[in-house]
Amino acid sequence: MWLPVSLNRPLVWTALVALPACIWIPDVALRMVAASMVALGLWDAWRQVGHQRLRLRLSQDAIGLANDAMVISDIENRVIAVNPAFTEITGYESHEILGLKLETLAAPRHDKTFYQHFWSTLKSTGRWEGEMWNRRKHGDEYPEWLKVRAITDKRGKITHFISLFADISAQKARERDLRRIGYEDPLTGLPNRRRLHDLMESRLRGVRAGESLDIALIDIDGLKSVNDSMGVEQGDRLLARFAQRLTSYMAGSVVGRLGGDEFMVIRTTTYDDHDKWVANLRDHMSNPFEILEQSLRLGLTIGSCRAPEDGRDSGVLFQRLESALYNAKRLGRNHSLRFRPALDKQDNPQLALVSDLRAALVSGDQLELYFQTQHHPGTGELLGMEALLRWQHPRDGMISPGEFIPLAERHGLMAELGSWVIEKACAQQAHWANNGMPTLTMWVNISALQLFHGDLETQLATCLKRYRITPGHIGLELTESVLLDERAGDMGPRLKALRAQGYAIAIDDFGTGYSSLGYLKRLPVDKIKLDRAFIRELPGDQADAAIVKAVLSMAKGLELDVIAEGVETKEQCDFLVDAGCHMVQGFYFARPQPAHELEQRLLPQSQPAKSRTGSMAKAGP
Repeated sequence: MWLPVSLNRPLVWTALVALPACIWIPDVALRMVAASMVALGLWDAWRQVGHQRLRLRLSQDAIGLANDAMVISDIENRVIAVNPAFTEITGYESHEILGLKLETLAAPRHDKTFYQHFWSTLKSTGRWEGEMWNRRKHGDEYPEWLKVRAITDKRGKITHFISLFADISAQKARERDLRRIGYEDPLTGLPNRRRLHDLMESRLRGVRAGESLDIALIDIDGLKSVNDSMGVEQGDRLLARFAQRLTSYMAGSVVGRLGGDEFMVIRTTTYDDHDKWVANLRDHMSNPFEILEQSLRLGLTIGSCRAPEDGRDSGVLFQRLESALYNAKRLGRNHSLRFRPALDKQDNPQLALVSDLRAALVSGDQLELYFQTQHHPGTGELLGMEALLRWQHPRDGMISPGEFIPLAERHGLMAELGSWVIEKACAQQAHWANNGMPTLTMWVNISALQLFHGDLETQLATCLKRYRITPGHIGLELTESVLLDERAGDMGPRLKALRAQGYAIAIDDFGTGYSSLGYLKRLPVDKIKLDRAFIRELPGDQADAAIVKAVLSMAKGLELDVIAEGVETKEQCDFLVDAGCHMVQGFYFARPQPAHELEQRLLPQSQPAKSRTGSMAKAGP
């Protein structure tokens, strides 16, 4: 390959000038000097050629190692050169594509307007970047992310194009999976809660004169006993079989799973037989299921309503279904109850607040995370922080979590609230990491609904990837009430799997349940949070003092961290230091603050936190 030698070098010019002197100068000594200068110039030129060869070889090697395909084409877009990644992606060897126009690869997915805009942008700006569909050698189509740059000569005229593209098929598949996960229950393949809202609205819009919608919310009684006796795998198999039977029986109707053991059915009908329809539905779904050669007859609790008689809005109908189901459960298991206005009047203020909470989840601008720092009780050293969910109602002001969290649990909104907290907490963690805040593990409070809906692991993985943080930055905090919730089933294997991935596990409000010791022995736990009820009367109350000392001693033996909540006085801090507690949280050190206020307080500090504990996201005061 011919490589041009740069003439912008003194030795080369000197050699060119001295070359005629070697022939025409009569003096031998001068001719020898001229010959030496020519030799020196030739040596410099040869060295320059060697350097250019090396640079060319390194450039070719770098292009060859690139994962993205590279194409050089002329002004007519005919291929001049390609790299190995091009062959890997398209299947074309270099000799098969050289001389052909790149349009040969185009998939027939883009119209004439698309290509007109493509060429117009490229020629006017000199570059283009975006998604394009092409075809491989064997005919299958694939999406690519394409970057094209126009190369011009000294007069500004385009002479060549350099194209760089990557196959984004896997990325597009992941996007499809995420969209599917967002609208589909992963276990049964049925529409999930979000999708059911859309389908109900669609059915409501499509109701004609003389038609009604029969809607039923079905809760399977005693699913935990199946999980405990046969295992979670068989419990999941039972749920899948239940979904198949329900779908087959309700062919032509909408069938979905809200999560755990709750299913929904929506039927469009011209018959006024709602109660009979519910009774037949119960009879059919109560027929035995054969699991592991055992015959299982399920008990069902059903709440139902009818549209448009009981409402014309999907949000209102969901509330009334949940109200009917809740009141059916109060009557005992295996009952059915249709919504009636008396239930609406009984719960009207609460239902209005639930409706507002649904709107707040949709808008996202009323909910906010506050942060309360955690400290060493003796030194005041910053060890972590807890994130607290707050709801700023546009009319009623700040709503206490003690008021809206029980409503969210009762009306099936805890999963959505928990997902919102995980998303915002991860986003805040990433923001702080990029702005010099101390790097702390982020603890996220998990509700029972998040666990038995089954998509907790998927959401965690998605958020970690989106915000580029690792499991080591996230801890999962559960209350004892969650551990006792039968809907979550046996959580030991799931928690062990999560811990193996790098997540830390904590138990909140320790001491308020009745099975704490058993769970501490059996479940993978890293930390316990001592409930504020035991701290409030310290150091004066002897019973509380004895309990706190006993918990700290037990935790030390089990190699668990302990954090005391609700610390408000110096006397409480001194007692906890003497008792061996190394982490506290409460008004004595800091009140909960919005993120921007906490940043103003902590950003000047540069010393990183030494503890592996960090901020905890939970719905609580």
